[in-house]
Amino acid sequence: MPAAPGWPLRLLANLAAWLGVLFTPPRRPSRTPGFKALVLTHRRQAAIALGLILLTMLLVDPLAAQVKAAPRWVIDLFEDVTDYGRSGWILIPAAAVIVSIAALVRPGLDRVSRAVLAAAVVRVGFVFVAVGLPGLVGTIVKRLIGRVRPSELGAWAYHPLSWRSDYASLPSGHTITSFAALVAIGAVWPAARPVLWIFALAIALSRIIVSAHFPSDVIAGAAFGAFGAVLVREWFASRRLGFAAMPDGTVRALPGPSLSRVFRALATAVER
Repeated sequence: MPAAPGWPLRLLANLAAWLGVLFTPPRRPSRTPGFKALVLTHRRQAAIALGLILLTMLLVDPLAAQVKAAPRWVIDLFEDVTDYGRSGWILIPAAAVIVSIAALVRPGLDRVSRAVLAAAVVRVGFVFVAVGLPGLVGTIVKRLIGRVRPSELGAWAYHPLSWRSDYASLPSGHTITSFAALVAIGAVWPAARPVLWIFALAIALSRIIVSAHFPSDVIAGAAFGAFGAVLVREWFASRRLGFAAMPDGTVRALPGPSLSRVFRALATAVER
């Protein structure tokens, strides 16, 4: 009888299998909308967000560039707050959880424990993708747009296709992360939404106070992050991974295992 593969091979095999699930053809009842139909339901919200961004650029950004800087103690406070908008605070723990479970799941593990851990990975993986993907795309987009950060150059200085950080103002990357986290974590854990709203708004405000972004950059980042996370949710829902698309075009979260069940499954995996 061949020996069971070691944990490095098992880890890679599990990660490859889980990643492959994201690109399998959708499995859904014929009456429920697919990914494209779900995306089209958000056209109105996207148009409103775009209009708000343009109005802010025209009416608010020029005034914001002239406003006197906040007191030093306020800036120092928000310098500390704004650091929590970095994506690593979410992506690194999420990746650590996924990799740890991938190393523990093995063929000899009982079926119930495997199902519980798989459900946990789907939800943690959703948060990872829903926060990481909009952040990655936003990092590229902002450097292609090349808008200058708040400075003596004013609100209308651009250097398109620039990869300089001082010409990477639109959209705000920290705000993309915070609002993507609001949508993604809130979709998995609805009880956390009030705290997530405070977190997202605090990060968005901090980017303006520390003079890293114009108000329109922050609004664009909020819209980019939120819509990006929603699109990832629709992708998962079209494959019934943690979410399900309803016939009326809405998406609901599927019931998942409790935290205590996940810990019991992890304990079983460690013992075996």
